Amino acid sequence: MLHITSLNDVQLERSWLTIGVFDGVHRGHRAILRQLVEGAHAAGSPAAVLTFARHPAVVLGHHDLKCLTTPEERADLLGALGVDVVITHPFDEKVAALTAIEFMQPLKNRLGLSRLLIGYDFALGKGREGNVSRLAEIGHELGYSLQVVEAVSDESGLISSTVIRKLVAVGDVADAAHMLGRPYSLAGPVVHGDARGKSIGFPTANIEVPVEKAVPAFGIYACWAVVNGERHPAAISIGIRPTFEGDQPDSRVEAYLLDFDTDLYGRTVKLEFVKRLRDELKFPSVDALIVQIEADVQAVREILK
Repeated sequence: MLHITSLNDVQLERSWLTIGVFDGVHRGHRAILRQLVEGAHAAGSPAAVLTFARHPAVVLGHHDLKCLTTPEERADLLGALGVDVVITHPFDEKVAALTAIEFMQPLKNRLGLSRLLIGYDFALGKGREGNVSRLAEIGHELGYSLQVVEAVSDESGLISSTVIRKLVAVGDVADAAHMLGRPYSLAGPVVHGDARGKSIGFPTANIEVPVEKAVPAFGIYACWAVVNGERHPAAISIGIRPTFEGDQPDSRVEAYLLDFDTDLYGRTVKLEFVKRLRDELKFPSVDALIVQIEADVQAVREILK
């Protein structure tokens, strides 16, 4: 899979293309991606995805929006589904001001666009004027065909990145995983913390999470921790450690890897969230906290066995 950040770095012929943020690359997205990859490859054409480095909603003023996947994570997931080329396009006020034809013309020129696949409610260009009917008109003018893919729903309703973000925000990682088709994950380097976990017999790895990523609600979780490609059961604490007085109110993501004693400082650890165990609580004493952690660890063993 080729991952590029500029249209100027690619020249394709007869490509099949879909456009969108594809945040999370969830089960709904895969309906479009499956048809893209299967159709392009059957036609002997490259399957390409144009996505964006910044979520358009953030550029347009929704600064509190957090992403389910970073651009790098998104590209890796798309490549694993058979996409040949991922273009992570910059999105800024200048791009937002383009008309639909101004946006599509460079894609025709650089990608040799022959077929465009979009969702039923997709729109691009200034004022979202590039809807299904307008993109079909532009396709007739530029020489590409348009294929519209219906939304995917299940028993819980429409599968969307917005719904998944809401589930993550309240800690419902199990339902989020159902919609994603895989566990929700966070990844980052292990940085030094206050070493309190080590002092009470449960050394934790303090994970530095990208600021743009959606972090599950405060609480304790059962997770798989992936280190150098190997998965280890882990109890995860997200929150402000209320039992210890004097802590600054900054939130942390801390992982206790069960039956693991290797130094992790500086290494990247990926956390795959399986289930939320409980809220973060303030305990009357450190001994009471230790008793609860022991119960949490046992619960993690049962869930992940």
